[in-house]
Order: sequence, then C-alpha cells, then structure tokens
Amino acid sequence: MIEVTIELLQRFDPLASLGAARLKEFTSLCYVEHVSQGMNPFRVKSDAGQLVYLVAGTLLIADAQGVEATVEGNTPAARQAINQGREISEARALTAIDLIRIDQDLFDIMVTWDELATFDGTKTGVQPALAGDKPALRPDWQVMSGVFSVNNLRDGAWSQLPPAHISELLNRFARLEVKAAQVLIREGEDGDYYYVVETGRAQVSRTVGGVTVMLAELKSGDAFGEEALVSEAKRNATVTMRSDGVLLRLGKSDFIALLKQPLLQRVSLTSAEGAVSAGAAWLDVRYPSEYQYDRLSGAVNVPLSEIRNAFSVLDRNKSYVVYCQSGRRSSAAAFLLAQRGFKVSVLEGGLWAYKK
Repeated sequence: MIEVTIELLQRFDPLASLGAARLKEFTSLCYVEHVSQGMNPFRVKSDAGQLVYLVAGTLLIADAQGVEATVEGNTPAARQAINQGREISEARALTAIDLIRIDQDLFDIMVTWDELATFDGTKTGVQPALAGDKPALRPDWQVMSGVFSVNNLRDGAWSQLPPAHISELLNRFARLEVKAAQVLIREGEDGDYYYVVETGRAQVSRTVGGVTVMLAELKSGDAFGEEALVSEAKRNATVTMRSDGVLLRLGKSDFIALLKQPLLQRVSLTSAEGAVSAGAAWLDVRYPSEYQYDRLSGAVNVPLSEIRNAFSVLDRNKSYVVYCQSGRRSSAAAFLLAQRGFKVSVLEGGLWAYKK
C-alpha cells in the first residue's frame, strides 16, 4: 500500500496550491485504494462526491458519451483528478493501479478558507513590509493549523459561518504574544474580548469559597471569553497562561456581528416544543437546585459551568433545545456547544417565557 505524504499530494492539482501544513492534515484524510488488473475501481465504490487521483499504473476510462481515454500514473495527465470535469461511466485497470480518494466537500472547505483568509496587517499588529518586499497577507498555517484545523472547519464553530464572514472575521482578529503566568481575563470583570489560542496553553480557574479551583486547560484551537459576551454578564472565571504563546483576539462588537449572530439560533416556545416532539432534547443549564424543583419534562441538566466537561458525553447526533431562567445562561451554553459542532438552539426568553 502506498504511503500518502506531502510530497505525493503536491503532485496533484489543485492540491498543490495548498500549503504544507494543510497538506499534512490531508495525508491522514485520504482514502488509499489498490485495484488489481482488469477490475473496475468504481464498480463497488463510486466516485460521487470525491476527487480521485491515479498514483500509479494505467487506467482506461470512458465517459457517458462513450469517449475513452487512457491515463497513466505520474504523468502530466495524472495531475488532475481522473473524474474532474467528466462523468465516468466505465473504467478498467489495464495494470494494477493505486488511487487516492479525497472528499470533495472537505477539499472545498479548505480552499474557501485558504483563499479568503487574508490578514490586514494594520489590524493584526503585523509590522508593515519593507520597501520592495511583498506584504505578508496570508496567515501562517504552520502555526495556525490548530486553530483552523480540518476538524474545526468541518464540524466546529467556523463550519457554520456564512462564507461572506470568513475574510472579514480573520481581518478583525488581533494577534497577541503572551507570556507564561500572564492573566488574560479576570473573574468578575466585564467582558470585552473573545479569544482563540493559537499556540501555548492556558488554565481556567474560579474562586469558590475563597479557594481557587482549576476548571480546565486550554490548548491550540480552544476559545474562551465568549460566555460574558453572549450572556452580557461578568466574567465567571479567570484565564491564565501556563506557557508562552500567541492568542487571536476579537473585539466585542465584531464578535457579536460575525460570530454570535450566525451561531446562536433562537426558537420560539412553539418551535421548541415541535423540535422536542420530533426527537430533540431539552437541555437545562441552570444549577441543580433550580433544575430539581422546576424543570421541563425529560430535560437533561448540565449547568453552564460544566458545559465544557460535557462535550464528550452529549450525543452529537441529537439536537438540543437549551434553556435557563431568562435565556442568558442558555445563550452562553448554546454558543459553547455550537462551537463544538453540536446541533443546538435556544428557547427564546427561557422559562419565564414558557410560564407566560
């Protein structure tokens, strides 16, 4: 079986237009297939929704009009996907062949982000280029692949953004270098920024009964600071760097316009009840003492402070309607879940609206 490497993927178009960091991610996302001589590689598994590249061997293909063509691996003709621009009706391996299949939708997501992700240096703190130098507009995927990784772009918050928001969003992020032990946000302060960890690690803590309790550790690709911005409340935790690193920071107004509004789906009581009747689940994010005496039938209780710990427990194949008393805590919880790719909506007005 062939080994998929960056060098191998650079043999194919338009894969060759992607950076090395992005191609490194693709090395583990390609489906490699060996086909014996005389066999049709698409008889069992079609090429629908895929880019199929011939790595080695000779393949005879025929389109819907019966026009035949022979493609040999590692030749100029093999740089393009063999199904690019043509509908393959018949195919036969003239020799043993090796193929690589890539999900076409996934590739399109990557290309969209790579094409639109251009930073304006005046807004990100990047030093202007010297006279005669080309301005460094594109992000460095080598250091940002943790933030904008395949998984984040396909299933996380970024996957739900309208394409028109992508370039504007990235242009409005400020890039900050931070040091170990530096306090980034403090419990009790007003929320002003949303952060994404580009590199380094940070810890989340909260003061309970005069004792500092560690809640979570943040790594590359993790976001924080959104709860206060979504719920219009004070910061409910302190975040401190555990190592030197780099953060991406987004101002409150930009966060609301470009991230909060696209991700936060609010539903009326009637729509929420309809969704639950169709299989969605109520998710109560209040304190257990509130949930115990005053909850909706069938609701699951995960307090807002525990939402991050529930990512691995909640069912990603299920839809959730999140509620609290007023809608503030549920909005913050729903945003956190949406960032992780969960299908969530918020009960507009919370239980107060329900009781009315």
